[in-house]
Amino acid sequence: MSSPLPANPAPTRASPRLKQYGIVLLLVAVVTLVWCWHYDRWTAASWRLPTDYGGDAHEILARLQAAAEGDIWPGRPQVIERLGAPFGAHWNGYPTPDKLLMVALGGLSHLVGLFAAANAGLLLAQVSAALAFYLVARWLRARWEWAMAGALLFAYTYSTFHRGLGHFSLIFTWTVPLGLFAVWLVAGSRRLEWRRPGALVCLGAAVALGMHNPYNLFFWLQLMGWALVAQWFGARRRPNLQIGLAALGLGLAVFVVMHMEVWVHVDEPEGTPLVVRNYGGTEYYALKPVEMFIPPKFHRWAPLAFLGNRYTRWSDWRGEEFLPYLGLIGIAGLLWIGVVAARRVFARRALPGQALSLGWLAAYSTVGGVTNVLAFFVGLQVFRATNRVGIFISAIVLFFLMVRLSRATAAWPRGWRVGGALLVAGVGLLDQIPRGPAPAGVREIAAAVAADAELGRQMEAALPPGAMVFQLPVQGFPEVLPPGRLADYELFRPYLATHTLRYSYGAAKFRARSRWQRDLEHVPPATLVRRLEKYGFAALYLNRKGFEDRADALLRDLTALGYGHHLQSRMGNQVVVLLHPAASPRLPLARVLAYGQGWHSQSVDGVRWAFEDAVLSYFNPFAVPIEVELDFTVSAVGPRRLTLWHEDELIGDVAVNQAKQPWRLPGVKLAPGVNRFRLEADEAAQRQGTGRYQLRSFGLGGARVRIRSAPYLPEAGPD
Repeated sequence: MSSPLPANPAPTRASPRLKQYGIVLLLVAVVTLVWCWHYDRWTAASWRLPTDYGGDAHEILARLQAAAEGDIWPGRPQVIERLGAPFGAHWNGYPTPDKLLMVALGGLSHLVGLFAAANAGLLLAQVSAALAFYLVARWLRARWEWAMAGALLFAYTYSTFHRGLGHFSLIFTWTVPLGLFAVWLVAGSRRLEWRRPGALVCLGAAVALGMHNPYNLFFWLQLMGWALVAQWFGARRRPNLQIGLAALGLGLAVFVVMHMEVWVHVDEPEGTPLVVRNYGGTEYYALKPVEMFIPPKFHRWAPLAFLGNRYTRWSDWRGEEFLPYLGLIGIAGLLWIGVVAARRVFARRALPGQALSLGWLAAYSTVGGVTNVLAFFVGLQVFRATNRVGIFISAIVLFFLMVRLSRATAAWPRGWRVGGALLVAGVGLLDQIPRGPAPAGVREIAAAVAADAELGRQMEAALPPGAMVFQLPVQGFPEVLPPGRLADYELFRPYLATHTLRYSYGAAKFRARSRWQRDLEHVPPATLVRRLEKYGFAALYLNRKGFEDRADALLRDLTALGYGHHLQSRMGNQVVVLLHPAASPRLPLARVLAYGQGWHSQSVDGVRWAFEDAVLSYFNPFAVPIEVELDFTVSAVGPRRLTLWHEDELIGDVAVNQAKQPWRLPGVKLAPGVNRFRLEADEAAQRQGTGRYQLRSFGLGGARVRIRSAPYLPEAGPD
C-alpha cells in the first residue's frame, strides 16, 4: 500500500502564529454558526431543548444522566442506581462507548442542564472533526483555504451529521483524520522516527480511537494492518514497523481498558446476549456502493430529492438509508481518484495510497464482500453495519481533493483561491446538510419536555426521595419491540425529568436480576398493587401508549380498589398512581428461571427449545442461601438423557422423549447472587425443518421456582 503523503513532507511557508490562530478560530466560529443555523439554536431557551426526544435519543440522554449522577466511569461496574429498582440497572453486558466524553458532558449538565449539555456535545462533535481534519490537511501541505473548506465538509459529512443525537457516538469522527494520517505515516513516511512528532501522532491516534466508537477503531485496525504489510514487503523501515505495531497494540489495549466491565464485572456471562446480531444484519446493513451516489429523498434541492425518492420506490433492501451519501463534492473527488488510478494502471505505475485504501474498505464493507465472508464462516457479526465505513471514505476523498486543489490553484491570485474554496465549501454544505427541523417538530419536542418536567416536579413533590416507581408496560433494555405506540426507550422519560426517584425500567433484559418484573405483567390489578407495596414501591407509572385501550380498564380497576389518586402529564399519555408502600419492604423474588445461552429466542406452542447445552439462571437477592424446588416440564425431539448442573455440581438427571413430562428437583440450595444452571443432553440436536429455530435438542414447557426456605416467602397466588 503506497502512501498518499507528499514525497518531501516539509512544512509550508511559515505564517505568523497569530494568523494561524486566527484561521483556527475562524474555522471554529463558522462550524458553530452552521450548527446553530441548522438547529436554530440562537437563544438560551432553544439550547435548553434537545434536538431529538424520541427513540435512541432517550437512551443517549439517559446515559448522560447516569454519567452526571456518577454511575458511568471507565473501569467501574456500570450499575445505574436509579434504574432497575430495587436492584439497580446492571449495564455491564451493554458497554457504554465514549465514557470519558459522557462523564465530561454529565459534569457540564450540572451547570447548564441535561439538554444543553447534550447540545454542547453535538456541537463539539462538529468542531472537533473540523479541527482534526484541518490540522492533518495542513500537515499534508494543503493551503489554509482548501484545508478549511475540506474541514467544513468533513465536519458536516452527511453519513455522520444526519445521525444526530440518537447515534451520539457515531458523530464523533475527529479520530478518523488522525487515524488515517497515522496509517499513511506508517505506510510510506521516510521520516517517521520515535523521537519525531509523527510517532506521537500515531500513538495519540491509537489512544483516541481506542477510547471512542468501536466501529472507527475496527476499520482503522484494518488499514493499519495493511500499512504494516506494505512496509514489510516494501521499504521495511524498522521505526515504521515498530511504531505501527505499537499503535495497533495501544489502540486495542485502550479499548479493552475502556470496556473492561464486559469481561470483569458481568455477573451472567452465559446469559442471552443483550444485543443480538446475525448474518442477515451483515447483509442488510452492509455498504451498498450505489448509496454513496444517491442523495436523500428529503434533500433541499428538488432534482436531487427526486433521485432519493426513486431509490426508495425501487429498492426493497435498505439498511441505514442514504447515510453513505458522499455529497456532490465527495462524488467529484471519488471520480478524480478513479481517473488518477486508471491512468496509473495504464502507465504501469503504483496506485495512489488513497485508491488502495478505498479499494480495501469497499472490498471489506460492501454487501457480499469480506464482511459477509467472515460473518458466514467465522461468525464475526458484531460489526454488522459496515455502511458506517462511509466516514473513512469521505475523509480519504476529501483529503485527496483538498491537496490536489491546493496544487492546482497554487498559481491563482489569493482572492481567486479563497473564492474557489468558499464556493466549494458552500455548495458542499448546502448539499450535505439536511433541511433543518420543522417548526412543528420543534414545538412538539418543547411540549413533551415541558410536560415531562411538570410531571417530574409533581412526582418529586408527592413522593419521598429515593421512592421506587414501577413502570408499565414492563420493558426490557436494550433494543426491544415495544407494544402499541410506545417507542423503545420511552420509559426513560420520568428518569430524565427527576433526580431523587428510582424506577424499575432500565434493567438488562433476559437477566435473572430483572426476571421478577415479568411475573407482574399479567396479574390482576389487586395482586399487582399488593405485591408492589410489599416490595416497597410508592407509585405505579403507566405509559398509556403501550396499552391497546390506553390503560383505561386498568385505571378503572385501580380506582375501584381505592387507588384513585393519579398524577397525569399534560399530554395525557403518562399516568402515575400513588401506592402505599410497606414500612418494611421485602425484596422481590422471581418465580421463573431466566433463559440464557443455548435457547432459541422464541417459544413454539409454549415450549422453549434448546439447540445445544443450555443455560438457566436465578437471582437470590438475599445475603444468605435459600432453598428452592425446581419444577420443569421437559420434552425432546427424540430419546435422550438430560443432566442438570448447578454451578459445578450435578443435581439431577432424567430420561426424556417427545412427550412432555414433569421433572421436579426439591431441596436445591441457592447461594446469594446469580445462580447458574446448565442443562446437558447426551444426544446432539437435530434439525426439524428448513426455517429458523428448527435446530432442536430438548425443550422446556416451564421452569418454575418455588421458594421453600428464605428470610421470607413470596405470597401464593396467580402469576
